Amino acid sequence: MDNKNKIKLFEEKQVRHVWDEENEKYWFSVVDIVGILTDSADHLTARKYWNKLKQRICSEGNETVTICHQLKLLAPDGKMRLTDVADTEQILRLIQSIPSKKAEPFKLWLAKVGSERIDEMADPELSIDRAMQMYHEKGYSVNWINQRIKTIEVRKELTDEWEKRGITEKRDFAILTDEITKAWSGKTTRQYKEYKGLKKENLRDNMTNVELVLNMLAEVTTADISRQDEPETLGEHKNVARRGGSVAKAAKEQYELQTGKKAVSSLNAKNLKSLADTSN
Repeated sequence: MDNKNKIKLFEEKQVRHVWDEENEKYWFSVVDIVGILTDSADHLTARKYWNKLKQRICSEGNETVTICHQLKLLAPDGKMRLTDVADTEQILRLIQSIPSKKAEPFKLWLAKVGSERIDEMADPELSIDRAMQMYHEKGYSVNWINQRIKTIEVRKELTDEWEKRGITEKRDFAILTDEITKAWSGKTTRQYKEYKGLKKENLRDNMTNVELVLNMLAEVTTADISRQDEPETLGEHKNVARRGGSVAKAAKEQYELQTGKKAVSSLNAKNLKSLADTSN
């Protein structure tokens, strides 16, 4: 099962979900869906409603709805917590137990989500097209979007290389990413996000074109060095990551020398007009 924590939106409200590769179906956060259907004010209110609803449904003998799996999803407090999840069939049954004007629109949304996943599996380019559309709707420039999509490809090649060399733990991915980022930018990922005034936001979504290019250079170089040196231990991987980052550091220094501008910017996605300006 792919346990990467992901989020989809229904009417701008978050629905956490996990794609089950083995069984080829989605698992959705029940609390998120209950919160949407009941217009709950917050996560706690939605959870209380779900707990009471679960008791009522159980007393009625409808176990099909309440036999839920639990998976670790990112909670509102920023921690990974076990959460009740249900598949599409269970969610459709659950909807019948909640009087809501959003029931029909939500059913259509569920069908659309499932259809999109099937389409993307048949044609991966569709997921790229949807990502481009999402960034366009957020106000990013075409040039920035093209750079950002390229970073996704480069990052995937790097993580594939790491996995091939035995790096599989999320913690180790974070350690190596920090090594690369610090080597070229002088900041760890956390320090970089703090510099930009970010919390949980994706760092790459808040980079300028120059930052995206330098980060890509660091990651593609790291992947190439890894293929050449074939590191085995985490220590060896860290050394490769620092070497890959150092190549981008040299490019960064040349950029700053030739332009007189800082490559690492405090701008973030809230400054959309500035972010679209490749001159920083």
